[in-house]
Amino acid sequence: MGVKSKAAAAILVLLLFLGSLWLQGGLDYHWESCLKGYNQVNELHQLSNSSKADGAEGPHVLEGCPGQTFQVSLLLTHLLAAPAYTSDVLLQPYLSSWDELVKFMESLGPMVGLISKEIETKTSIIRQLALLSEENREAELSPDIHLLNMEAETKNDLAASPHTGTYHSVRSMIQVELDRNVVDFHHQTDSGCRTLLRLHRALLWLKLFLEKLAETPVAGRLKSPSELCREAYQSTLANHHTWFVRRAAELAFIAMPERGFFYRLVCVQNQEEFSRVLDMVVQATGEVYDRTQKALEENGMLDLP
Repeated sequence: MGVKSKAAAAILVLLLFLGSLWLQGGLDYHWESCLKGYNQVNELHQLSNSSKADGAEGPHVLEGCPGQTFQVSLLLTHLLAAPAYTSDVLLQPYLSSWDELVKFMESLGPMVGLISKEIETKTSIIRQLALLSEENREAELSPDIHLLNMEAETKNDLAASPHTGTYHSVRSMIQVELDRNVVDFHHQTDSGCRTLLRLHRALLWLKLFLEKLAETPVAGRLKSPSELCREAYQSTLANHHTWFVRRAAELAFIAMPERGFFYRLVCVQNQEEFSRVLDMVVQATGEVYDRTQKALEENGMLDLP
């Protein structure tokens, strides 16, 4: 089989793979409606780039990388803004972190970038649920003119504060969906908790991939990003995928750029500088992941269908 035939076969298999089971469960007819609401919802949940800048001290501050759509400095800002209280995660910066990670995946080429579309769909679902929850809450209030004015002011406050609303954090979302009997532990639903679980699993994959990219072996060669991404996948998402999906995923990783591309992506010159940047991102990602893991585990949601 020639190179072109192999490429065509890989693309075909990948498209089938992405359209079905990438994060264990497609969204089918919900895709179009959720994507329609994305722009509107994103206005409500947009995080200011400076939302946690004062909390990022010294070594956590990264400069922007001119000419790149993906900005590792912005990703780190969002990740550092996400942890709240002693064990919670704010959804606004969490989803904003995913927005930046989507740009990261899209920068790796069309084969890997296609995977990001499923991620975008899932972040849109949570944003849509948050918006609908606020609209329903407002609809239950008295129609008195004075109260309507107060509601308008409240809605404006929601856009500025990450600490308001039933979907303001991971734990608040879990609690409200349990209270409303939205979560089904035996059948597939489009709840925010189920959607979060799929994002949570994907975050572990990306965290491990970045962690492996940051490693500098004492002796021997640096493994290619393609190898490292495959290893990270096999240790994480592969555990939730069928044999066919696992084979298709590995085909997608073959097209991943070489290490030099990643240096340019974050504006560094060598592996040592690259490792320093990634170590900060991995540490911040780990904190967000661990908090989300604990919240899901405490509520028995690590295996939602």
